[in-house]
Parts: sequence; structure tokens; C-alpha cells
Amino acid sequence: MLPAGMSNPDLNLLFTLDALLAEGSVARAAQRLRLSPSAMSRALGRLREATGDPLLVRAGRSLVPTPRAIELRARTRQLVQDAAAVLRPAEKLDLKRLVRTFTLRTSEGWVENFGPELISRIGAEAPGVRLRFVPKPSKDSSPLREGAVDLETGVVDETTGPEVRTLALFRDRLAGVVRMGHPLCKGRISPARFAAGRHVQVSREGLGWGPVDDALKPLGLEREIVSIVSGFATAVALARGSDFIATVPERHTASLCAGMHVFALPVVLPEFTVSLLWHPRLDADAAHRWLRGHVRAVCAGARRTAKAH
Repeated sequence: MLPAGMSNPDLNLLFTLDALLAEGSVARAAQRLRLSPSAMSRALGRLREATGDPLLVRAGRSLVPTPRAIELRARTRQLVQDAAAVLRPAEKLDLKRLVRTFTLRTSEGWVENFGPELISRIGAEAPGVRLRFVPKPSKDSSPLREGAVDLETGVVDETTGPEVRTLALFRDRLAGVVRMGHPLCKGRISPARFAAGRHVQVSREGLGWGPVDDALKPLGLEREIVSIVSGFATAVALARGSDFIATVPERHTASLCAGMHVFALPVVLPEFTVSLLWHPRLDADAAHRWLRGHVRAVCAGARRTAKAH
């Protein structure tokens, strides 16, 4: 119940605000909502009065959002999506008639490893569904929160948004990989022998060290890192074409490392869990739940295959 003296707000303004903040243009927002530009301008005036903020201000020939508008953008998007979900009739999922594109954000190697089977499974049940895979340059949860990404894979840690839902897919560990014929293909790989090689370091942040270096340090050993790359595929490619040593997640990059020599690291490092992540607003979405089930099944099948080998 609203406090005494306060009139009911016009909730239609939320849809107007969402369109304006998404488009950054009165004309484009008007087209999106099928309104005239003058009607949209009047709505913007009402929004400015309601929020006590200009929201969009002129910068040259375009409009830019104020700090208050930026603050409201994600909350407004969420409210509009929630309202649409409430007003949408619940229908039984008809996979043969389902037409939808799901966006999945993954690190390098995941699509190469799990993508072919996942796409095949999805296509067999729902030919109108497309999977759009996008790279994962960071662990920022905002693409999930803003609806730009439907699903994401990765390791859950303190940077993961507290509201994000997670489902464990498989356990993994870091392993070394070299080309066939590399000296490390023969004989015991001791920490000293491993450290003496020339290494490729994978770091999205461009860091010149990692957990392997932390494990070698108490032994008085240090790797020679000759290159720092941002992704696993690049690291594996460099190792495939040279005597460099790459260190990558073993199961996550199994397809990338096909035809190469993969070996257990000679230092003790903890295993980690690769999980599936999504925003809670999609929990009850039948099509999303169906897709989550297939991702889990594909990863479980890969896990059993890895154990069999």
C-alpha cells in the first residue's frame, strides 16, 4: 500500500524509461514502442518530473544518460522483464515449434569440446532454436544480470554475483600440454625439468604468473614465461607449433589438445569445479530449463568418457 497522500505511479512509464535508456534516442525509443516522437518527448518530460532527474541530456547531436539514468538502467530492465513474464500466459513447451536464440558465454575450449554434441542434441529436438556462443573476456556477472547472456560457464568465486544461480557441471584440473615429439613426451617429468622449459602463460588480465608459479616457488623453482596470452586456444596453438609448454584445464580443452601430449603437472594443485551460471529470472522459464538440462547431460557424458580413457 502506498503512503497516504502519494498517488499511484504510472507503471507504463517503466516501459518508456527502459526503451529510452536502451536506445539513447527519443526517435528510436518512439519507434520501438510504436509511439510518435512528440508522445515520447512528453513521456520523457513526465519521467524527468517523476524521478527529479533529466535522465538524458544533450551531448552534441546525441543524448547521453546521466549518472542517475545509468543507475536505473539495470533495475528498470529487470522490472520490465519481470512484468512481461507475469503477463505472459503459461504454455506447454512445444520444442518442435519453439523459435528462440540462446546466448551462451564461455571460455575458449568449451565450445570446441562440448559444442558439437550440444548443437546436435538441440537441433534434433528443437530445430528452430539457435545457440549463439560469445567469448568470456571477464568474470563480470552484469551480462547475465542485464539479459545479454542466457547461460555462462565458469568457476564460481567471490566475483560471481550473489544472486546468480549455479549448477556444477564437472571437476577439472590444470595439465601440461606439448607437441608430439617434445622432450617432455619421454621420461619422468620432475618439477625441475618442467620448470626448465619455456612456457606460455594464460591470463585474461595479462599477469606473468599464476598458481603453477606459486606451487613452484617453495621448491626454489621458477618458470621461464616466454609469452602471455588471453585464451587457452592461443596457448595450445603456440605449444602445437613449437617447443613451448602450455598449462590449460584438462577436460575443458580436451578437443583443443587432440593429437598433443597432455601430462599431469609435477606440482600439487587443487582441482576446481566448472559450473553453469544463469540469472534467477530464468529459473522457471521452461525452454531455458530444457537447455540447462542438455548442457548438464553433455558435460556429464564428456566426464564419463574422460574417466573411461
